[in-house]
Amino acid sequence: MMATKTIITLSFLSLLIACSDPQSTTNAPVSEPDDASSVDIGDHVVHFSAQLTDQLPPEVARTYNFVRSKNRAMLIVSVVDSATDESVIAVVTVKTVNLTGQLKNVTIREIREQEAIYYIGETPVANRETLIFDISITPDGISAPSDVRFKRQFYTD
Repeated sequence: MMATKTIITLSFLSLLIACSDPQSTTNAPVSEPDDASSVDIGDHVVHFSAQLTDQLPPEVARTYNFVRSKNRAMLIVSVVDSATDESVIAVVTVKTVNLTGQLKNVTIREIREQEAIYYIGETPVANRETLIFDISITPDGISAPSDVRFKRQFYTD
């Protein structure tokens, strides 16, 4: 019995030590409140939103090749230099899952309009489905990505 307690205690301590390394360089995502629409990442601000594509005006949907539907969600991400308030080029990748862990494919496209640069993608969504967006952003000239996490619930009825 004493040997079992010792093994369990040592196992627990090993796990605790392994998980609490102060030198760890893990880049955990910044989790945003439900109503957040932007986050500071050093010298840049990331703006993000997600909405149903049926809320787009028809001419906007045609311009950006979106299907207007109450069953499709659209993600928009932009990165702005904090000092100049100008859009910047960035590498933006997105991993999206629902609350049951089902992966939702979102392919991001870069859009440039005059001075604005933003990144858009879309994915199917069901009524009352909550999506968790994990966005990795690497602004031009920055070597390490920043991660942002936010969630949105969609109502299609």
